[in-house]
Amino acid sequence: MSSPETPWQPPLSMPGSRVPFLTRVKLRHYRSITACDVGLGPLTFLVGPNGSGKSNFLDALRLVTDALRTSLDHALRDRGGVNEVRQRSSGHPKNFAIHLEFQLPEGAAGHFAFEVGARPHGDHVVLREECVVGAAKYLVREGTVAIKPAPVAPPGSADRLYLVNAAGLAEFRPVFDVLSNMGFYNLNPDKIRALQAPDKGELLARDGFNLSSVLERLEKSDDGSTKRRIEEYLSLIVPGLEGVDSKRVGHMETLEFRQHVAGSEARFPAINMSDGTLRALGILVALLQARAEKDVRVVGIEEPEVALHPAAAGILRDALREGARHAQILVTSHSPELLDDSKVSDQELIAVAAEQGKTLIARLDEATRETLKDRLYTAGELLRANQLTPEPEEVPAPKQLRLFELETP
Repeated sequence: MSSPETPWQPPLSMPGSRVPFLTRVKLRHYRSITACDVGLGPLTFLVGPNGSGKSNFLDALRLVTDALRTSLDHALRDRGGVNEVRQRSSGHPKNFAIHLEFQLPEGAAGHFAFEVGARPHGDHVVLREECVVGAAKYLVREGTVAIKPAPVAPPGSADRLYLVNAAGLAEFRPVFDVLSNMGFYNLNPDKIRALQAPDKGELLARDGFNLSSVLERLEKSDDGSTKRRIEEYLSLIVPGLEGVDSKRVGHMETLEFRQHVAGSEARFPAINMSDGTLRALGILVALLQARAEKDVRVVGIEEPEVALHPAAAGILRDALREGARHAQILVTSHSPELLDDSKVSDQELIAVAAEQGKTLIARLDEATRETLKDRLYTAGELLRANQLTPEPEEVPAPKQLRLFELETP
């Protein structure tokens, strides 16, 4: 049995895939998560009932992206402030911490970790932050740079992540680029349906509001092959659908769908399409955008099966696996249909459960792992029987987590 400090690690890649970027995630006192320490592979399903805390795991990763794209203060305020992010439980912890281990495409491995403390009146402070990339490293304590990343290093700030400043150094730029370009999605059909102001379309927005711009960009990238692939999948989910295009309406833009009706092609604006069709398109774009946009290396999607017919689960599963050849895919789900395939292995599953208001996250218990390896049942069948549960021994206590490795000189 693995100890909390040496967790099981999933395989680093699947045939034809890129090496996953995030290899291990540790969280402490983040929302409902007291502590977790899990390994991630190219495709990972976080499986558990509604309200168990699956979204909180993805939100911790999204907070990193938001803090690097804008600022830590903005990322916290967007979530209601630091007091809404730190866990509220017995002992009233005032700090939360995130530790990410990664593998860069060029081969260098390392980690990025920080701890944020709550202060009176809703203020916050970065108590400690460190990053190691190969031989390069830095350590910052409350704005003071204790280990400099270079002889002449940028100054620190007590309320901001130092990686933003360190990104000016060649050693840390690749880490900043990937972490700030992770995409996490909870797609909103109403946002997709509405007229959109054009943007660069470099990365699909969380709710999908810029889907038209992203699709237009994909049509111009890689000879349009990614867009055609998206349309192929969508036509399997929506019978009769031939394609979808970005269309200008004055200074705004929208989506226009091409569909066979009564033997001829008809065109329908997004406002006339169902929630399921719009969500399916958004999910496919989120999954496959990395075919053309190589900077997108991590994609997280919350419950991609929502509003889709159960019969489309197999098509969605195929799209997830294809997407995992181009970016690391993390999916939250409680859909037996999505997991109803013998190819879904125990190494791709992380179980999430709630116990007395606290979220437990770990790989499956040993008996369930053996059942899946022997192919006695599919993961979907076990989910229907409520048998996908975390291994209790692999849910660490907060004090067991080693989040920081660098010592102050």
